[in-house]
Amino acid sequence: MTEHTLTVAGVAVDTRHWIGGERVASAATFTDVSPIDASVLGEIARGTAAEAAAAVAAAKAAFPAWAATSPAERARILHAVADGVEKRIEELAIVETHDNGALLRSHRRGVMPRVAHNFRFFADWLLRLDHEDFETRGHTNRVSWDPAGPCVLITPWNAPLMLATWKVAPALAAGNTVVLKPAEWSPLTASLLADIAAAAGLPAGVLNVVQGYGSEIGDALTSHPDVRRISFTGSVPTARRIAQSAAANLTPLSLELGGKSPLLVFADADLDLAVDLAVEQYDNAGQVCLAATRFLVEETIADEFTRRFVEKAARLTQGDPRDEATDIGPNIHPRQLEKIDGFVQRAIAAGARAVIGGHRKDDRYYAPTLLTDVAQDSEIVQEEVFGPVLTLQTFATEEEAVRLADDTRFGLAATLATGDRERAERVTAQLVAGTVWVNCFFVRDLQAPFGGSRLSGVGREGGTWSFDFYCDLKNTVTAPEGWTNHG
Repeated sequence: MTEHTLTVAGVAVDTRHWIGGERVASAATFTDVSPIDASVLGEIARGTAAEAAAAVAAAKAAFPAWAATSPAERARILHAVADGVEKRIEELAIVETHDNGALLRSHRRGVMPRVAHNFRFFADWLLRLDHEDFETRGHTNRVSWDPAGPCVLITPWNAPLMLATWKVAPALAAGNTVVLKPAEWSPLTASLLADIAAAAGLPAGVLNVVQGYGSEIGDALTSHPDVRRISFTGSVPTARRIAQSAAANLTPLSLELGGKSPLLVFADADLDLAVDLAVEQYDNAGQVCLAATRFLVEETIADEFTRRFVEKAARLTQGDPRDEATDIGPNIHPRQLEKIDGFVQRAIAAGARAVIGGHRKDDRYYAPTLLTDVAQDSEIVQEEVFGPVLTLQTFATEEEAVRLADDTRFGLAATLATGDRERAERVTAQLVAGTVWVNCFFVRDLQAPFGGSRLSGVGREGGTWSFDFYCDLKNTVTAPEGWTNHG
């Protein structure tokens, strides 16, 4: 091991940036701490505007050759990256669990296999893009997806590698080069991804990884005139800053900004299914942007729903995420825990009642919480908490349910539990959300559009929508006559 390598449960991780196919150190570092036990994982290279400029320069230099690489060859390399991920699923799972506190069993069985699938899906989708010609008054129109250029991808800490590769894979498949900036609270698997991509034969400079704190490096990346696309997942305040930074160059943005999603439970629903869906919202200690954190339950079944929910939630095991029996792990950071508790204590002071939870268990774990007696215009109902905190309100009519569901500034997702197909169609047509689940939750197909309405984001990615964003669409119109052949 070197001074730039840390070891996580036997897995070596390089702490330096990856720029232009080489490891690059920084003069300063920041400390990466595990949320599991507050142990120090290591010191991570802390990038500045200098590293940002170097990474963008490397991406710009590598762009012409990568853009000119045939779709078949790009797809082959991305499949090789997926192969590399699959060979290291156990290592990636262990490192990410130590770094962000999510369940090891989930990383092993779902998250890391999905990382590999991200690369395979977009590699295959690239080869399926429709280039069919069409006619206009005898003229031929041909639409092409031209690579846009260097892309800056800024990713969150709640699902670091999965959400990073959800962006990296289509950007690379489209023929772009990438500068990836992972969240400072969970940077380690991005470094491993750089190693895997290099071993798979991805040319130097096509993927660059730079680490650092927020605006110290973020502003330099998002304001850079050579950056042609920016994709960000995170908070609304940070998105506003990125949008302002990108405005000078009119750099196109894709923004996924979280939500305050509802779970609507009607009296005709399968109540056991509804309760299962409700308890599932504690997944990843509530640190899921799509989580349905607002329960809206028809008043005639509210007491029975609450009783069953409390019984089922009481059976959840909270503790070390490395333990196979654990259902809920720690929250990512003491600052996040403080934020969560602030929301809850202010709500209780305003009259909310904690049916379960309502308190910190220690400096790393927050007790799963359900709050009732909350007003529609209250902070706890209107603002994203991003922790294991849910609210419950009741409604009397379908119209009231829709009104309450849509009465926030967000519109990322919604979940609906009902036994009436016609009601499901009526209600979903009125819900403001990028994704609506009916009698299910978190079923995601990569060919479907993903994104949010209102403050939940700008744009859609997934399937062809990803290529629409990561490419410059070109339409070439050719006249039917007038050709001169030269011998």
